[in-house]
Amino acid sequence: MLLQLVVNHPEALVPIVRSTPIWVWGLLAGLLALGISQLRERTASLARVSLLPLLMTIVSVSGTISALGGTPHWAISIAAWLVAAALALALLARGRNAARYDPARGLYLLPGSVVPLLLIVGIFLVKYVVGVDLAMEPQLVQETPYVLCVAALYGAFTGVFVGRASRLWRLPLRPAAASIQAPGPNGI
Repeated sequence: MLLQLVVNHPEALVPIVRSTPIWVWGLLAGLLALGISQLRERTASLARVSLLPLLMTIVSVSGTISALGGTPHWAISIAAWLVAAALALALLARGRNAARYDPARGLYLLPGSVVPLLLIVGIFLVKYVVGVDLAMEPQLVQETPYVLCVAALYGAFTGVFVGRASRLWRLPLRPAAASIQAPGPNGI
């Protein structure tokens, strides 16, 4: 697999990178720009805070289908994806939220965070490594542990993105303590 190859034969990395289609690097640049935009404090609408989880879910599902869709382990890979997504979603959805919601403007005030960037890079790396692994050793899709690991990784990334977003989606439903308060007549 790619990681073993790079550890044991680091010189193999250059031909692998050279063989990567140019569009992959363009995709990476776009994803990095998206992740970097999350580093600064900003406001966003419901549609905007829903876009990243939607895009990353699409990348996750397409990665799972493209890597494992034609395998005899297809059903078990879907089960592993769903379980991992549900577990990550359940764990993240209950967490604390540093964001605030302004009901008057219908906008979220989002603190800057490196987490989305790390998650975006993580899902890209999984897709890239799996693509290289399967190009070098197509028989890996016949191995149950590999299939389960890949499907669970993709599912976990989806669960993390959707879990983080679900905390935002609930903010407008919470009492005013979770929202930005409009100043009173004395500016308080």
